[in-house]
Amino acid sequence: EALRGVAASVPDVVLMDLQLGDGVDGVEATRRIRELPTPPQVLVLTTYETDADIMRAVDAGATGYLLKACPPEELFQGIRAAARGESVLSAKVAARVMKRMRDPGPALSAREVEILELLASGAGNREIARRLFITEATVKTHLVHIYGKLGVDTRTAAVTAAVERRLIRLP
Repeated sequence: EALRGVAASVPDVVLMDLQLGDGVDGVEATRRIRELPTPPQVLVLTTYETDADIMRAVDAGATGYLLKACPPEELFQGIRAAARGESVLSAKVAARVMKRMRDPGPALSAREVEILELLASGAGNREIARRLFITEATVKTHLVHIYGKLGVDTRTAAVTAAVERRLIRLP
């Protein structure tokens, strides 16, 4: 629906939530909007503030990331700045990004984050492999890398560490 709306109205800025219900999420919608021939700026407006959510949105082409709890004036200023093509981050998100830059911790790949999210939902290796269209051996290899990066040695510890570090959120 967002893609049709953007194509029909050609806005300067799209406000995008990350959770859109069943089907395409806000990150994928952002990616698709930014691939349009003359794409608008996409400003994420959401309640989710994990490192993984922020990085996925920025990687998809979002020009900014604001939290729904922000004051109205911050939202209005953010929309105006996004329309000018400027990067926009709420103070809380900017603090997380700065902390992450100063102390990057484990550098998990997007695939490793996907695997952690599936682990958190209770999926086993076979289910993860099926859902990601990879082999079980590849899942096991990713798990070895995840364990090493997080300094853990079990699935439960990996999920716990990832949640504590706000790399993922529980379903």
